[in-house]
Amino acid sequence: MIKSMTAYASNEAETDALTINCELRSVNHRYCDITLKLPERLRFLEADLRTAITEKVSRGKVECSLTYKQSKGRGVLAVNLEAVSALLAATDQIEQLMPNALSFSALEVLAFPGIQQEPETNKEALHSTIMQLLDQTLADFVAVREREGNQLKALVEDRCIKMQGFVKAAAQRMPEVLTLIRNRLRDRIVELVAQPDFDRLEQELVFLAQKLDIAEELDRLETHINEVLRVLTQPEPAGRRLDFLMQELNREANTLGSKSADKETTQIAIELKVLIEQMREQIQNIE
Repeated sequence: MIKSMTAYASNEAETDALTINCELRSVNHRYCDITLKLPERLRFLEADLRTAITEKVSRGKVECSLTYKQSKGRGVLAVNLEAVSALLAATDQIEQLMPNALSFSALEVLAFPGIQQEPETNKEALHSTIMQLLDQTLADFVAVREREGNQLKALVEDRCIKMQGFVKAAAQRMPEVLTLIRNRLRDRIVELVAQPDFDRLEQELVFLAQKLDIAEELDRLETHINEVLRVLTQPEPAGRRLDFLMQELNREANTLGSKSADKETTQIAIELKVLIEQMREQIQNIE
């Protein structure tokens, strides 16, 4: 299934007097690059979080952020009284050296690192709740990627159909182009030479027709377009394969343009390159 690499999802859960928020966001990336933003209290979950995300995401730059706050009416402020005593003792010593120093207020004391204590964490319950929260957020996250992926798929398919029309038009025009070249050269040689060697002329025309023949390029373009349409229907991630196919399509379109012997075929080659570039831009966001 085609999935976009750009997505966002967020959910909350409550446990142990905490309200926990989980956010997932991602952008396109060549590989799977996971960044975890965790408070120190939840750092023990890092390995399990990374494993769970990797199981659902194969490509993209993914940022997972966990934050928490005390639930209203349930949190109890715990104070490290030993740290407070040590801080006040140190303050007394400093005030003896600085008679004019102002004393701290209670709120200022609470702001010092280490003064406030977080309650003991029930890691098992916290682990279970957060992993369930992550699973729910991942489900929403993947759904967004799939929804945007369907839109990208439709855009690529539309351009493939347009390319098939241009390839068919070039193939239909090829015999007429070769006939026009043949007649143009014959008329020109007749003007320049009183008794032209038509046998030699035919040989040269055959050689020129082979040089300007675009049948192989058109066949390969059709084959690559069909492969793009096939890959779009496969269940596995397709972004890298589609990117490779864009390179092959671009190569054939360039060759078609260089072999072009008339204005209409040149315009077809240009239109093909425009469509390929449009597809390439969309495919950059496909997982």
